[in-house]
Amino acid sequence: MREYKHLLLANKAWAAERLEDNPDYFTRQTVGQQPEFLWIGCSDSRVAPDQLTNTEPGGMFIHRNIANLVDPNDQNLMSVVQFAVEVLKVGHIIVCGHYACGGIQAALQGGVEGHVHDWLAIAREVVENHRDELDALPEEQRANRLVELNVHDQLVQLARTDVVQRAFASGQPLELHGWVYDLRDGLLKPLMEIDANTPLETVTKPEKVLV
Repeated sequence: MREYKHLLLANKAWAAERLEDNPDYFTRQTVGQQPEFLWIGCSDSRVAPDQLTNTEPGGMFIHRNIANLVDPNDQNLMSVVQFAVEVLKVGHIIVCGHYACGGIQAALQGGVEGHVHDWLAIAREVVENHRDELDALPEEQRANRLVELNVHDQLVQLARTDVVQRAFASGQPLELHGWVYDLRDGLLKPLMEIDANTPLETVTKPEKVLV
């Protein structure tokens, strides 16, 4: 059987199981969505946010890109952020990186061209922002530390966007969280938080989590 047909069969089995557990499952889904969370994560196929948090459909709004970058000029990302904050009124935005991230490794070591190279310009800026710390580490530790530093820089970048600043200024409840996912044990590890009262100029780098 061709590989893609397995996806269709698995979908039928999944839908049948949902209906067996709750005959109104899909009827309720058509009413609308009220997620509490926006997840900005990496496109890596090993990191499925709804699965690793055991979140049911409707509980999490999701945006994914290579290396979980926050580019205020990316209309795709910013339209997701605006809709999540201003329409869905999510209370939390999570920027989640993961160890052994290919995008982060490429930003550090090079070796990519074309669209991927262009997209990773922001990640290369993170490398330069933290060059002294990275160069002081053993080579085998640099990529995973860069994962953590990238989450820090992207979360601060997110906090500076016009959408988030408007929400903070209006008193809308909104918290930003920086996490990292460890492929070795399947656990999410919190790094930092930002809210309306956080002075962005004084946000410190997260402690090193992976040793």
